[in-house]
Amino acid sequence: MDINGIDHLRQDAGTMSSSLQENMSYLNKKLDVDKNFDLVYRVIKVGGRDACMYFIDGFCKDELMQKMLQYFMDLKEEEMPKDAHEMSKKCIPYVEVDLQDSWDQIIYFIMSGVFALFIDGFDKCLLIDSRTYPARGVTEPEKDKALRGSKDGFVETIVFNTALIRRRIRSTNLRMEMFHAGNSSQTDIVLCYMDNRVDHEFLEQLKERISKIKVDALTMNQESLAECLYKKKWYNPFPKFKFTERPDTASAQILEGDIVILVDNSPSAMITPTSVFDVVEEADDYYFPPITGTYLRLSRFLIAILTYLLTPTFLLLMQRPEWVPKSFEFIMVKDTTNIPLIWQFLLLELAIDGLRLAAVNTPNMLSTPLSVMAALVLGEFSVNSGWFNSEVMLYMAFVAIANYTQASYELGYAIKFMRIINLILTAIFGIWGYIAAIVIMIVAIVSNKTISGKSYIYPLFPLNLKQLSKRFIRYRLPGARE
Repeated sequence: MDINGIDHLRQDAGTMSSSLQENMSYLNKKLDVDKNFDLVYRVIKVGGRDACMYFIDGFCKDELMQKMLQYFMDLKEEEMPKDAHEMSKKCIPYVEVDLQDSWDQIIYFIMSGVFALFIDGFDKCLLIDSRTYPARGVTEPEKDKALRGSKDGFVETIVFNTALIRRRIRSTNLRMEMFHAGNSSQTDIVLCYMDNRVDHEFLEQLKERISKIKVDALTMNQESLAECLYKKKWYNPFPKFKFTERPDTASAQILEGDIVILVDNSPSAMITPTSVFDVVEEADDYYFPPITGTYLRLSRFLIAILTYLLTPTFLLLMQRPEWVPKSFEFIMVKDTTNIPLIWQFLLLELAIDGLRLAAVNTPNMLSTPLSVMAALVLGEFSVNSGWFNSEVMLYMAFVAIANYTQASYELGYAIKFMRIINLILTAIFGIWGYIAAIVIMIVAIVSNKTISGKSYIYPLFPLNLKQLSKRFIRYRLPGARE
């Protein structure tokens, strides 16, 4: 069989040939370069041989590409290596160089922004990673702030995010493995973990789940990945993952043996496995002295309980006014109740979410005047008009503000859904509905599982007193002097 026949067989098998014309013909048709203006290819001479380079405009560093192009065109024929392996070692003055002959891999790297060089007579493509992505600065995230500590945050570029973690963990045990998911998007996914501390059995399970993901694209980035990784009990609102935009928080979780999942185009990290106690923790707990950190943590737990119990308890006491002690009779509704209390609470629960959505979509220049208008019209006038009672507005205002003490949006909404269930059951069944709603919440938390299949309330169950005390009390760092 002649060489051309062998090359055709390699093309059919999914590997490139040594003929530049056949490679260009296949790639030009596959990439449709005539229609895609940003897919650039250029035919040049490299050491007396015909060559062609492919890259995406906007992903390559212009100055570097100019120097590389000048070097290739100045290469003399007698200096030209015989094969691609020798070419990559001797004649490419750049650090990140790879060789590939699989069309799937070559096209994936080209679409990722890698510079691809094909040379006539070479049966492998030279891939030069000279890409640069449009990116914003690693400034402190708007949501995940801390009073002390570092002021940098994750961005949408995955390489920057891995560098922020590497900067904090300078250990040879730190591993960062890359995977891909999505037939069309080919989204990059990186697993970050400490090889000597991670649960390797869970790690292998996680790798297997990622490799078996069969979706066209991770359109919602991390949320799409989370739904693919955890398909059980989707109706349970309590979060199965912890999300953070802080590199210091992600690094701390890695050092504790957890796995951090980074997804390209997402400025936050997924931490797994995660229990309910992990979700409640914040960075400020550790950036302050132990006694202050303990106070902040306990305050957060207490406020979370109050946001769940406050309005249902008030509704129950208004149904049973004889249960209110004389010293607390001031909490009773004194004005005329035109709308049943249960409907007032439900309407305000919906109105608070409406105001939150409006605040997200309001231009910054209009946020202040619209906030004043909302406070006046929806606050004072809604009470004066008789739609709502002032006591109901007070308690719902506390609940709305107290929700922001939780760093996790998912946990805040889980408590909100359980609070609404409690309000409805209390309004219908009274004290028994109140008790049943609390039981439903406890069952929802206890029956929930982490992505690794372990208890969601560990170290409460199975009981580990030493670890449980650490969840509530901020101890000094190990090794600190007494």
